[in-house]
Amino acid sequence: MERRKEKAAPGGGGQLENFRPCSSASTPHIATSTTASAVTIVIGGEPVAKGRPRATRRGFVYTPAKTRKYEAHGRLAAQIAMTGRVPIAVPVRAEVMIDLVPPASWSNKRRDAALRGDIRPTTRPDADNYVKAALDAVNAIVVTDDSLVVDLVATKRYAAVPQLTIVITPLPALAARGRAA
Repeated sequence: MERRKEKAAPGGGGQLENFRPCSSASTPHIATSTTASAVTIVIGGEPVAKGRPRATRRGFVYTPAKTRKYEAHGRLAAQIAMTGRVPIAVPVRAEVMIDLVPPASWSNKRRDAALRGDIRPTTRPDADNYVKAALDAVNAIVVTDDSLVVDLVATKRYAAVPQLTIVITPLPALAARGRAA
């Protein structure tokens, strides 16, 4: 009981008992070694492609609400997958698997063929728009910047459960940090 009293804030607040401000000596370091393991992020639900920026009549540019909500859902999934690890700061390989549900209007025979992989989704939205939304969601959480993605594989396929899976794997290479003057 006496220990609790010692930890309690002088106004009786108690919410900030475990708060420790970071000093320059205790700031978390960014992962720069290639010993970090691959990170798998699964964003459940129907994948949403990155929407085109919209503009109001006054010239204010914004991202559509559906895209913003999906990226927020992806950021949460990325934070859960990282489990407190620091972002990766070396070049990475990103594998994005886009699992879509076959249309309900298809016959059972055609749906089964799609789920086996005999039929692939060639409809809009394009795979690169799904990748843009996925990489924007993991930016600054899994990798320090999405410009570190140097190897990218995207697969759009039919599956029974709709989801978007991202596997980020560090590569044994150094990042070019300098900029041309």
